[in-house]
Amino acid sequence: MAAEKLDRTVVRTATALVVGALAVVFDTTILSIALHSLAIDLRTDVAHIQWVTTGYLLALAATVPLSAWCLARFGGKRVWMAALGIFLLGSILSGLAWNADSLIAFRVLQGVGGGLMLPVMTTMVMEVAGGRQLGRVTAVVGLPAMAGPVLGPVLGGLILAVGDWRWVFWVNIPFCVAGLILAWRMLPSDRGRDPRRRLDIVGVLLLVPGLAGLLLGLSDSVLDGGFARADAWIPLVAGAVLVAGFGFWAVHRRGDALVDVRLLRVRSVWSASTLLFLSGVALYGAMLLLPLFFQQMRGVDALGAGLLLVSQGLGMLACRPLAGRLIDRIGARWIAVVGFAIVAVATVPFALGLPASADPLLLVALFVRGFGLGAVTMPLMVASYQGLSGEQIAHSSILTRTAQQLGGSFGTAVFAVLLQAAVLGGSTLDAAFSSAFWVAVGATVLGVAIAFVLPSAGPKRPQDAGAVAPAPVAEPVAGPAVRGA
Repeated sequence: MAAEKLDRTVVRTATALVVGALAVVFDTTILSIALHSLAIDLRTDVAHIQWVTTGYLLALAATVPLSAWCLARFGGKRVWMAALGIFLLGSILSGLAWNADSLIAFRVLQGVGGGLMLPVMTTMVMEVAGGRQLGRVTAVVGLPAMAGPVLGPVLGGLILAVGDWRWVFWVNIPFCVAGLILAWRMLPSDRGRDPRRRLDIVGVLLLVPGLAGLLLGLSDSVLDGGFARADAWIPLVAGAVLVAGFGFWAVHRRGDALVDVRLLRVRSVWSASTLLFLSGVALYGAMLLLPLFFQQMRGVDALGAGLLLVSQGLGMLACRPLAGRLIDRIGARWIAVVGFAIVAVATVPFALGLPASADPLLLVALFVRGFGLGAVTMPLMVASYQGLSGEQIAHSSILTRTAQQLGGSFGTAVFAVLLQAAVLGGSTLDAAFSSAFWVAVGATVLGVAIAFVLPSAGPKRPQDAGAVAPAPVAEPVAGPAVRGA
């Protein structure tokens, strides 16, 4: 039986959003290989220039919690176009930066725009999809996040080979302009659910600096000294206290809170959030290990390591159409279980300390690993909204997005500390990488166990016009900050 075609309104909305999101995806993946050039041209050290990435990601994480209020107050189309416009302005100014500090400031501006775009993209596609064919819709919306690891490093290498670093930011301009034009013409207009809603100021003062503290502490922990560094554990403790305080405040404030944490009582939300945290560890934590492995154990340069990792991105792309259709048929649970299992098995060859002659096997393992990651992220995107109403979707998007970003930063910090501790303890570099990869395997196996808690049934169509079925969540477009790496 032929698959039902996606609704035209869904296609138009997804197309407009995907074009704009490509700017954010490519900006992050291209910049990852340009930091060395930035440090040289702007006459600063690596530790300072890393704030180009760290500042962006802190702004991104701090802005995400504001998205639900912005959507309720102003409506999806206006918020999306404003966020994309902010990102465009930040891109232009970043390309015009005259020193490292000005570039960091303009990158923070980019992060503000990117942080609003991610959950807004989720909610708008959900509303027009109406709970139908969510697997296929997720596959379309998740395309930028999957294409980024494949094309970003290559595009970045070409830009740096024929031009200077400023084009790393100016390449965003055509995507942003095209995205704004398409959004103006193709996105459905809305006025917001509650134009008079007041912003939860206390929630902002607790959650925004709390998340920033957690991410900053995790970022600093990758430097010498690990979690024992004062600039690592102090922000971590302060951030944890503030986030805990926000949780207490939000529970008592109920629906008026900046983020409705009561949704974590819902099985589909807490299980998907936990698994997205672990997928962040498996994806971004290992993204610290994999390039370093190829550079330090195989002697390739940064661009060469990026090109080798294209194999993983191709695996994610190959999984996309199959996983999207299977989600609509059998639901999220078994696809996530199999996906985590594939990632675990495909990570084992890197933990075995194989010689250079086995590198073709490692490239195959990367492709398989990418296929498994694609099978993990997409069902979790759908499952995290199962049984929620329209207002709850925006809040769940914040919770799951934050869980995944914290997982990525946590994984990066843990793996960096493991490598440092093993080397300082007298282990060989080969043994240090082997130990770190085994920890990655263990985290992924834990994901297999937790995935059995996910809802088993596939998404159902809403029974009435007022019902809102689960919706896809935009995949992460930025990896964790790695300072001083």
